[in-house]
Amino acid sequence: MPLVTTKDMFEKSMKEHFAIGAFNVNNMEIIQAIVDAAAEENSPIVLQASSSAIKYARIGYLRRMVEAALEEHDIPVVLHLDHGPDFETCKLCIDNGFSSVMIDGSKYDFEKNIALTKKVVEYAHNKGVVVEAELGKLAGVEDEVNVSASDAIYTDPEQAKEFVERTKCDSLAIAIGTSHGAYKFKGEAKLRFDILEKIKEKLPKTPIVLHGASTVIPELVNMCNKYGGNIPGAKGVPDEMLHEASLRGVSKINVDTDLRLAMTGAIRKVFAEEPEVFDPRKYMLPARELICKTVQHKIRDVFCSSNKA
Repeated sequence: MPLVTTKDMFEKSMKEHFAIGAFNVNNMEIIQAIVDAAAEENSPIVLQASSSAIKYARIGYLRRMVEAALEEHDIPVVLHLDHGPDFETCKLCIDNGFSSVMIDGSKYDFEKNIALTKKVVEYAHNKGVVVEAELGKLAGVEDEVNVSASDAIYTDPEQAKEFVERTKCDSLAIAIGTSHGAYKFKGEAKLRFDILEKIKEKLPKTPIVLHGASTVIPELVNMCNKYGGNIPGAKGVPDEMLHEASLRGVSKINVDTDLRLAMTGAIRKVFAEEPEVFDPRKYMLPARELICKTVQHKIRDVFCSSNKA
């Protein structure tokens, strides 16, 4: 099956009240693990790469590794740019076969965000590519994103309606309390479902996206720390809240940190228990397997997109 856009899968997700998992990719093992998990669950999937992931893996390699995955499995797969920082990066991905791009103009004021998003939408739509935009600012640190808690801003529902109408973006990432990285909450986890509800009322046909939505799975954090890591007090969005978000109309939920924790924990375990190992296949294989299990859990138990392909 060739790459698809998010259009059909998002329409189905809104109608049937489930979310599509969007998982960040950086190398071959992560791509294999995610697509294998999605195929096992018969679920549509979004593979997304940040601009720093593209710099690391190189865009041609990423594109061709995804193509190899498409040859193995017959499920709907989107290749998406996550947090595109500017028009040039979005254009690069569109011109290199990505089926979806995100332009993140949330660091700018409202009018500049609109102007930048409109420019990307016009170019992308002429190429048959869909566009995700962002309104509101998520706190946290992850790749190019670095926003302090004091600068985080919830998405305003009235602005959201105007933004989508003026930009014609295909989906909208909103800020309702999630944040990037492993340290999402200092106290009790809380998401502003009241804001989500108001946005869905004003934009009933617009797919809504939730960024910074890793659970920061405690078992994975403990594994990392047990085998030499130093990630104290990491805390993410509970699975129950993410499941509630999917039922309340979120069409796409982004996950990155949980995959990083799974890979790092599995590799650390091998290094600690088998210090004689130096063959990369010996420690990348269990890492790939643990990422696969993590993705399956998200798809089946949290987003409920299993068997939706």
